[in-house]
Amino acid sequence: MNKSRNALALSMLLVACGVHAQSSVTLYGSLDAGVGYVSNLRGGRAFIAQQGTLQADRWGLTGVEDLGGGLKTVFKLESGFSTISGAMSSAGTLFNRQAYVGLSESRIGTVTLGRQTDFHFEMLGPLSTAQTLGDFSAFHPGNIDGLGNTVPVELSNTIKFRSRTIAGVTLGAMYGFTNQSSSTTGRSISFGATYGYGPLNLAAAYSEYRDRTLNLAGGLGLTSFEGIGLTASAPFVADSVRNAGIGGSFQIGRVQLHALLTQVRIEERGRADNYRTIDGGANFQVTPAYMIGVGAWTTTFAGERWTQVTIANVYALSKLTQLYADVMVEQASSGAVANTLGIGPSSSNRQTVVLAGVHHLF
Repeated sequence: MNKSRNALALSMLLVACGVHAQSSVTLYGSLDAGVGYVSNLRGGRAFIAQQGTLQADRWGLTGVEDLGGGLKTVFKLESGFSTISGAMSSAGTLFNRQAYVGLSESRIGTVTLGRQTDFHFEMLGPLSTAQTLGDFSAFHPGNIDGLGNTVPVELSNTIKFRSRTIAGVTLGAMYGFTNQSSSTTGRSISFGATYGYGPLNLAAAYSEYRDRTLNLAGGLGLTSFEGIGLTASAPFVADSVRNAGIGGSFQIGRVQLHALLTQVRIEERGRADNYRTIDGGANFQVTPAYMIGVGAWTTTFAGERWTQVTIANVYALSKLTQLYADVMVEQASSGAVANTLGIGPSSSNRQTVVLAGVHHLF
C-alpha cells in the first residue's frame, strides 16, 4: 500500500514539474544613469544628470505558455521610468511602453493584441545611428519618424501579426483602432519586412496614422508649419501622417556598416510637407569588450535642415554592465535651432553634447 502511495505521489510530482516546465515568466529591466555637458541649453552652458542614454530605463514581465502542437500563449508588460528621478515616463500609465497578449504558432507566426509599437520602431530602429551606437540622443529631431521609443511610438488598442522567418524573410502587419489613450487618436496601420542573410540585414516599413500628435514646436523649435502657428504648450495634431523608410546593415569582420532613409509626409488642413532623413555610420569592435562608433544624419523639413554627428564609446564590464562616453554635435540651418533629442533646445543653431554613464541590464 505504501509503495503504491509513494509511486502515485512521485508520478504526480513528475507531472507537475512537466507542466511547470511548459510555461515561464521572466522579470527583466534596464537601468541607465549618467552625467553630461551641454554647450548651449536655452542660452547657457549646462552640466546635467541624464538617464536612458545607452538604453531606455524600463522594467517588464514577459511570459510564454506552451499549449502543445507548436501553439503558445505569449504576453508582455513593460513600463518605462527614469532612474535619476524614479518617475514613470508617462504619468498615470503604468505599462506605458508595451502591454499585450497573444498566440504564437510555430509554422505561421504570432498575433498579439494590446499596446504595442509599430514596425518603424521594431524593424527600422535597430538600423539607425542611435540604436547601433547606443545613444538615445542620436535619434532624429523630435523623433518624428518614430525610430526611438518615446512619443508618438506607443499605440494603444492594436492588433499585430509578425510572421515566422522563412528563407531569411519576416513580414509584419498591424492595425490600430480609434482610441483616446495614445498620441494617435485615429486609426493607424503599419507594415514591415526584414531580410537577413549572413552579414547582410535589410528592413523596410510603411505606416499611416490619423489624428497623430507630433512635437513640431518643442522637438524642432518651429514656430509655424505651413502657415499654422505652433507653440510648445499647444500640441500639434496632424490630420494624416504617412511614414515610410528603408535601411540596411552589413558586417565586415569587426566593422558594421549601417544606413537608412525615412520620409514622413505630414498633412494638416489640406497642407503638407515632408520630413526626410538620411542616416548612416559604422561601428568598430576594437576588442570583445570595447566598441567605438561614428554616425551622422541630416534631416530636412519645413524649409529647414538639422545635421548631427555622433561619436560613441562603449566598454563592457560584463554581459550585463557597460560604461559609455559619447559626443554629439548638432548644426541647424539659420532659421532653426539645434535641439538634441532628450536634452533640450539651444538658443542658436548649434549645440554640442557630451554624455557619460553606466548601464545595467537584469
